[in-house]
Amino acid sequence: MGIVNISKLDISYETTKIVNQLDLAIDDGEFLVLLGPSGCGKSTLLNAIGGLIDTSGGSIHFDGKDVTWADPKDRGIGMVFQSYALYPTMTVEKNMSFGLRIAGVDKATIDKKVAWAAKLLQLEPLLKRKPSALSGGQRQRVAIGRALVRDADIYLFDEPLSNLDAKLRAELRLEIKKLHKTLNSTMIYVTHDQIEALTLADRIAVMKDGIIQQLDTPHNVYNKPQNLFVATFLGSPAMNCIEGTLNVNDGVVRFQSAELDIDVTEYPFSQIPTHGAEVTLGIRPEHLTISQSDDDTNIIDGLVELVEPMGSDTLVWTRFTAQHTLSHRTTSEHELNVGETVKVNIDAKRCSIFDTNTTERM
Repeated sequence: MGIVNISKLDISYETTKIVNQLDLAIDDGEFLVLLGPSGCGKSTLLNAIGGLIDTSGGSIHFDGKDVTWADPKDRGIGMVFQSYALYPTMTVEKNMSFGLRIAGVDKATIDKKVAWAAKLLQLEPLLKRKPSALSGGQRQRVAIGRALVRDADIYLFDEPLSNLDAKLRAELRLEIKKLHKTLNSTMIYVTHDQIEALTLADRIAVMKDGIIQQLDTPHNVYNKPQNLFVATFLGSPAMNCIEGTLNVNDGVVRFQSAELDIDVTEYPFSQIPTHGAEVTLGIRPEHLTISQSDDDTNIIDGLVELVEPMGSDTLVWTRFTAQHTLSHRTTSEHELNVGETVKVNIDAKRCSIFDTNTTERM
């Protein structure tokens, strides 16, 4: 079992509060990603779960057992750090088995566990090598293997891929995903990389200033962000945001700004929209599409300022008003040139609308 329950957790450094009254419940076998910018408290929270730092208040329970003040060795966890932290004078085999040898586990059990982890991580040909003879990806796999041999119910990953190049990150993301499916253990993973979060997680906890802003599936966090911070933190490029007001008249709801007037009647409001409400319209680049028909609704004209071919698609920066240049995506087959005039359709149903004052989703 790997159920984690965190209640009213406080973590402070002297007078600075890092984590504030945080509640979090993680299911057995779940892959939870803690996502946020540097300094938001995600690694601090992970270290508290692992017992590496003390808390100022609240409690941490594993399977109903209070481990708030338990030593890391007594929590039954495996942890993988951003730094590989391998012993340079030891072979891969010795590095992976070090913790078990220190714990006094018998040799037959150690050999069995190391062989199992090495096979799982495709490290069998490398067991006699030392870290200096390994690539970055191989070293990280050894670090993961060292955690796996502990046969834990809960594994903690602290930005394990951030030191790797893009190709290795993509490869190890896939390996970690497969690993979770094979082990079915609870995994808590810290990253500031939204791609890692979206591809790995069962649920994502987006953090800011020690507070969880949204805890939901990758689909909902990306498509239905709870507030403006979540909306603009996820997405590359970031969500386009335009401030304006709502005009409600005879059941028709329109978003209006100084230079924009869009019908948002079909938007799934969570509350009844009020006339004159100050709002921020959020539009992801993929929710702006080149219009093929004059019959489309919410068409706006713009002038192409920048074209960025991305391979499978093309990112286009188009100036639609005197104040707003918006990013939008189009297929790679659709060639656009700088200075060209385009008609773009806004998909109101897939946009996000936020209360400008509270920044919360409407």
